[in-house]
Formats: sequence, structure tokens, C-alpha cells
Amino acid sequence: MKILAAECSAITASCAIMDDGKIIASSFTNERLTHSQTLLPMIKKMLDAAAVDIKDIDGFCISAGPGSFTGVRIGISAIKGMAAPQKKPCVGVSTLLAMAYNYVDTDCIACCVMDARCSQVYNAMFCIKNGKITRLCDDRALLCEELAEEIKEKYADQKVIIVGDGTEVFDAFVSLPNVTVSDDDRRFQSANGVALAAKEAFDNGDTLSPESLLPIYLRLPQAERELKKKQLNENKGEQ
Repeated sequence: MKILAAECSAITASCAIMDDGKIIASSFTNERLTHSQTLLPMIKKMLDAAAVDIKDIDGFCISAGPGSFTGVRIGISAIKGMAAPQKKPCVGVSTLLAMAYNYVDTDCIACCVMDARCSQVYNAMFCIKNGKITRLCDDRALLCEELAEEIKEKYADQKVIIVGDGTEVFDAFVSLPNVTVSDDDRRFQSANGVALAAKEAFDNGDTLSPESLLPIYLRLPQAERELKKKQLNENKGEQ
């Protein structure tokens, strides 16, 4: 089974092709360009280089969030656009789970973090042992101080690796001998991890139609938050 994966939930963008559980082609960019400019051309170039026709792809997967609202929507739309004409199955995976696969070969606690701004991170914790990843908590948005305190209380005696584009933001809040930051080449979310995280869902037939594929948001988009704040202030002014 050939699976095409894409990832553009933050600054970086990437794509990959997995065939029978093995990554056979991939591409990654950290050019900080708009994903609407880079993602589809990168996918086409990868398909051409791998001599794979889009019609040969059996399923599509994407990191559906958390992440940049714009980036997640671009990725979802791209996958829908490729899968819908062929009525191919889709899988949306947690961006944080996909990031944990960067260290699937290392026994550790993967502390996956994405910059959520305002001293917050999107986070999930995963135990990785003998190539198996076990989720320890739901995806969540929390203050860096809160996450640092949790690591001190729950994981002080375990090897913890901070993974993700929120590494620099969060690293300033935690200083423990058992906590290290990820290597540069394994720090960012990638389509390889998306494909690996989606494999079980495809194997079990736990897929979605292109029309049913939706983003995963942990909080409202900024525009909606500002609107609610404005409405709240207006209501207070009327009282």
C-alpha cells in the first residue's frame, strides 16, 4: 500500500511516500515561505523523482493539528484536493504524535512541544520503548511553567527529550540533568512521522473520506478569540 503524507503545521513543510511500511521518498523545507506556495510543488517534485503517479497512491495522510491555523488548513485542503477526485481514504494524525516518531528508535520520554505563543506550548508526552510509542496524555495547550513543573514531578528519574519547534521556547523554563533537547536533524515535525503514525489506522481500515477530514484545534483561532474578547468588553460596557 502506497501512502502519501504531508506536514505543514508550523514553519517547516515536508512530504513523504510510504510503501508497505517503508519510507521510499521524502522532501523537507525550512525556507519559511508560505506553505500555499511550497507544499504542492514539493509533492509533485517528489512524486516525479520517485516515478510514482498520483493515481498509484492508495491513501493520504496529514498532520491535522495542533499547529498554525493557516498551516493546518493549507495541509488539510491540499490532501482533500488530491484524495477527493480519486475517492481515496484519508487519515488525520496528531502533529505531536507524528513528532514522537522522530525518536522511535530511542528509549525515552518524548516531550513534544510546539510554540503556542504567550509562553505557552502545545504539548503531549509519549513513552518510547523498544520501538513502541505509548501516549501518556492528551494533546493540550499549557504554560511552559506548568509543563516544566510536571516534568520535575513525574519524570525526574527518566530520560526526557524535548522535541519540536517549541524547543527553544520551552527549554528556557526547564533545567534538569535528565532533560535534553532534540538533535537539530530530528527536532522538527516531518511527513515521515505523519506516515508512520498513520500506518496503524490504514492497516485497521480506520480512515476517513476526504470530505470528513477536519483540522484538530486545541483553542480558537486568534480572530475568533479577539472577536469573543471584543464582544465580552462590549457586553460589560452595556451593563
